[in-house]
Amino acid sequence: VSQLLDLRGKVAFVTGASANIGAGIARRLAEAGAAVAIHYRSGTERANDLAAEISKAGGRALAVQAELTKPHDVDTAVETVTALLGPIDILVNNAARQTHAPFETMELEEWRRMLADNLDGVFIVTKRVTGQMIERKSGGSVVNIASIEGLQPAPTHGHYATSKAGLIMYTRAAALQFGKHNIRVNAVSPGVIYQEGIRENWPEGVKRWMEAVPLSRMGDVSDVADAVLFLAAPASRWITGTNLVVDGGVTATPAF
Repeated sequence: VSQLLDLRGKVAFVTGASANIGAGIARRLAEAGAAVAIHYRSGTERANDLAAEISKAGGRALAVQAELTKPHDVDTAVETVTALLGPIDILVNNAARQTHAPFETMELEEWRRMLADNLDGVFIVTKRVTGQMIERKSGGSVVNIASIEGLQPAPTHGHYATSKAGLIMYTRAAALQFGKHNIRVNAVSPGVIYQEGIRENWPEGVKRWMEAVPLSRMGDVSDVADAVLFLAAPASRWITGTNLVVDGGVTATPAF
């Protein structure tokens, strides 16, 4: 049993890992023994601080910058990780964009940026990392961070919800195609996750959430990180193409 969540000897690449959910995932995978590449786009200081924190605790970590919608950037990042930590065994596609805009006033550029950041980036990184896995014949695990909004939309989040619904289907399609290479592809769909200032900045949303959620709280970053650890580890060795909903039961509540 002690080996089911053991990632010693593995290398994990977590995108968008300089803060919040991504940072929590990176910490948890490092605690399970993985060497962790902490990807960031602009949070240089936070990413380096997290890498230092993991290293100080006895782990191995590296901060790596890339614009994930640019294949050349991704190639350089993957080459850097491979050279300094080793070939990638676990990919967590966490980096994402989220903005608010009603369809009535949304500009085409905003729509396109949402889909590019939340889908194009995943496609580019996954293609590059799984290519390495296929060449090595090593197998591997890919975990995509989706959202419960990929299952049920929210007002002014239509473009975000559409991108996350696409990510859930991409997860299933990739699982189908990469399974023959022993590469598992799964998704985690979080509900509302607590972060500093959320009650002050979104009081009406938090109120609605607390009235609806069966488990009576907002999620914690660790709730998502633990789900990712399970899907990355040997404990889930025969699970692929699934979307693990981590939402305290909100999607189980009646809509009418």
